[in-house]
Order: sequence, then C-alpha cells, then structure tokens
Amino acid sequence: MQPPDELMAQAFLPAMRHLVAARLRSRGLSQNRISSLLGVTQASVSLYLSSDHERAYRLLAMFSVSRSQADREADSLAGALLQSPIEGVKALNRVWIGLLGSGAVCPAHREMYPSLGDCDFCITEYGARAGKISEAVSEVAGAVKLLEDSPDFVSLMPEVSVNLACAAGDATSPREVVAIPGRIVKVKDRAKAMLPPEAGASVHMSRVLLLVRSMSPRQRACINLRYDAKLGTLLVRSGIKALTLGKHPSRRAEDATVEALERKLEAGPPAFDAVVDEGGSGIEPNVYLFGTGAKEVARLAIKLAEDYSAA
Repeated sequence: MQPPDELMAQAFLPAMRHLVAARLRSRGLSQNRISSLLGVTQASVSLYLSSDHERAYRLLAMFSVSRSQADREADSLAGALLQSPIEGVKALNRVWIGLLGSGAVCPAHREMYPSLGDCDFCITEYGARAGKISEAVSEVAGAVKLLEDSPDFVSLMPEVSVNLACAAGDATSPREVVAIPGRIVKVKDRAKAMLPPEAGASVHMSRVLLLVRSMSPRQRACINLRYDAKLGTLLVRSGIKALTLGKHPSRRAEDATVEALERKLEAGPPAFDAVVDEGGSGIEPNVYLFGTGAKEVARLAIKLAEDYSAA
C-alpha cells in the first residue's frame, strides 16, 4: 500500500504548519495558543518560529507550490484556524485535494514509489470532483446573490435561518453537496450569507437533498423556507406538488425531518417538487423546495416571497 497521503504527513503538513505558525505569531498569538491550534508541541512551534522558512518553501516546491502560492495558502489557513479547528481542517484538506487533483503530487509520489509510474488515480478521482465542486460553488454563489438582492425574500425566512444546497455532479455524499456555512440570515431586513459556499457545509440539507435525489436524480438543489397555511395555499396555486411529512412526535430525533422523509419515501410517493415539514415540539415548520439548479430554486423562492408579501 503506497498512498500519496504519506507525502502529506512527511512534507506538506510540516511545511504548512511552519508557515501558518509564523502567520499566527504575526497576529499576536502566543506560542501556547499556536501549538493548540496546530496540534503540535510548544517546542515545535518555537522551532518553526526560530528557524528559516526556506525549508518549508522547498518542501512545498516538491508539489509545484510557488512561494507566493504558499504564502497565500498559509494566510488562508491561518484565518480558517482562527475561526475554528474544524474550519482549519477543511481548508487544509481543500488545498491538499486540489494538489492531488491537479497532478502536482504525482512526481514526488512516483519518485518515492517508481512502480506507480502509470498511475493517474488522483487526477481522475480528485481532479474531476474538484471541477464539479467548483462549478457548484459558483452556481450557489450566484443563487445567494439573487436572494440577497431581493427585498421580499426575508418574508419567508424561518427563525432557524435559510440554507441552499446544490449537488456537485452525481453527488452521493454530503461532502459533494455545496451549501452555506453558518446559513443565510437576516441582516437589516435583507438576506445575508454568513460565509461563501463550500462543499460539505450542511449535513442536514445534504441528507434531505440526497434522499430526494435517490428518487429523482434531476433534482440538484434545494432551499428551506418558513412554512404556514398562507404559503401552503400559494404552493397549490403555483402548481407546486408537495409531499407533507406531518407533525413530528414529541420524541426528539437526531434529525427528525430526515427520519420522517425516509419513512415517506419508503412508501414510494408520487412525484413532488417540495417537502412540507409541519414541525412539532421544538421544530419549526419548514418547506423544502427542489429544482434542477441553485438559481432555479432561488428564483422560485423569491417569486413565492413576492406573492406572499403581496397577498
């Protein structure tokens, strides 16, 4: 077994830790705090900060990472780590997978293991996936802009806030579904995304979307809105076929909406364009709209919000 992740652990990760440590120090963080964020000892941080950065740059050059690119990635990783350790892991993983998909790791990997001379697995696997995810990110970003520009959309924003999810290619797991980290919230009577879209940002929305796609693969995107009787009437008038989950029992599930949807889908319901979750104890009623793309569901949500405000 000769995975490229050996190179991640032996060269890429130490080099990035070295450069990120310097960025965090420049932001005024103590060595103790930096060691906690990086997951290394304080002695390692001290060595990073006292030694020349050239070795880090040389290690990254093995993967065709230029000095300027290394500096940009280190700045980005430092910012992500300051948000949370999880964001730091996500950011680091995105950089590494990008290098795998581009083929930048292949020369060093083949030098380590000459028998892999004909291998193109990473380019095929990660390159194609990265391209599809990039397209989905761009699509969701455009859809979010439509929502943010709408003066009426806030009328249908639930208390739990809004998220918009879009499957990248033939997505089969949450890590291949693009959504908004932190959701879309109300800011001064307008919708505002907390952060740019990224893959794997919403497990809940991903699970809902992937369940629906298991029956109707053409549905690539979904958005959640506040639900009440008035909106229910508008859905009927608009010709939107809804699958109703009903009220949830008082027992709290890990994800009551997903569990109820799974049960409904087992019965093989007729085709639908929306899922109505009537809520329950501690669960706000929501409707999930589905469509073939992120902008499609955003435009549909805005149209419903306009009609809702005018009614």
